[in-house]
Amino acid sequence: MSDTPKSATFLPDDHGSARPSLTDYILVIAKYKTMVLSMTMAAVVIASVYAFMLPDVYSAKTMVFPGEEDKGMVGAMVAQLGGVAGAVGGLGGNSKAELYVTMLKSETVKDSIIDRFKLMQLYKADYRADAYNALDAKTTISLGKKDGVITITMDEADPKLAAAIANEYVEQLGKLASQLNMSKASDNTVFLEKRVAEARTNLRHAEDALKEFQTKNKAISVTDQAKATVEGVAQLRAQLALIEVELGALRARFTESSQEVKLAKENAASLQHQIAKLEGNGTGSSTIPSVGAMPQIGNEYLRLMREFKIQEALVEMLTKQLELSKYSQAKDVSPFQVLQRAKVPEFRSKPMRRKIVKIAAVFSFIFSVSFALFLEGVSNMPEADKQRWIYVFKKFKW
Repeated sequence: MSDTPKSATFLPDDHGSARPSLTDYILVIAKYKTMVLSMTMAAVVIASVYAFMLPDVYSAKTMVFPGEEDKGMVGAMVAQLGGVAGAVGGLGGNSKAELYVTMLKSETVKDSIIDRFKLMQLYKADYRADAYNALDAKTTISLGKKDGVITITMDEADPKLAAAIANEYVEQLGKLASQLNMSKASDNTVFLEKRVAEARTNLRHAEDALKEFQTKNKAISVTDQAKATVEGVAQLRAQLALIEVELGALRARFTESSQEVKLAKENAASLQHQIAKLEGNGTGSSTIPSVGAMPQIGNEYLRLMREFKIQEALVEMLTKQLELSKYSQAKDVSPFQVLQRAKVPEFRSKPMRRKIVKIAAVFSFIFSVSFALFLEGVSNMPEADKQRWIYVFKKFKW
């Protein structure tokens, strides 16, 4: 006999349809209270045993800030381009912070950590790939979208080991970043030294040609307006040559379809358009004033002067870049700032045993109540419906 009155069941209303109320649900739970409490308590006990069997895990955290983007050769060029600096400023691709995150996840960094702390033996890894996976599972590397701060969190059963590995990540990142910066600065220095030597040779030839022409044609005089226009064109052509130098360096590292190369080509095209407008190429509307009464001699003189000014400006720009490249190669500073070094954690971060038990209790209670409602529904099901369900189960061999 049931331990609750008949009103505990879902009774039909005046129209013959079952419309259970809140009271009906409470009565059903009361009817099956023994089963509900038993299932809930069993789940709580099992979850408690499981939670206390889990080992304690300690989390050590370190944070680094990459600092401002150092564009090196590109940055030096941007400072000298004046009106087109805004367009060239887009060069550089991904941010330094994103690059550092990629470096932290590289096997180069992980290899040093695995070897130093003998993680192959600690993680009982038969293969290097297994050690990588185990280390990745215990390491969280995140990048702040607003502040750009990189956070490295290491989870380990040994709190001292967790702090040591987290700090080792930073050490290895610093070594790798410094090596790459020095290598890049060294390549830029060699490249610029060659270009400066070529530019100085071209400057001497242009200077000699201009002096020789002046010696033969002493009567040539150039107005201040013509000089200013020629110098302006020379500056633009020097800037164009500088961008072409950078474009050659970019092509050695990136493909033609890369954003860096595309932007450099767009900047070169923009300067060529400005130069063509000033020189009047193909239009006959040059902004360079005529010289004297002998157009051929005057134009030749302006051409020689323009070539001399171009080479003079190019040598000046390349020399500045060479000095900056040598400084970058010689300086020994950290490529990033360490905002927080990992300390040995005093309290465990995992497992959250109370949370595990609470979740198990809630879900088991919901499941047991749902099961009780299901049983009550089956018990009140008409005989014809029961037979149909039995037939379905037999048909599918359930």
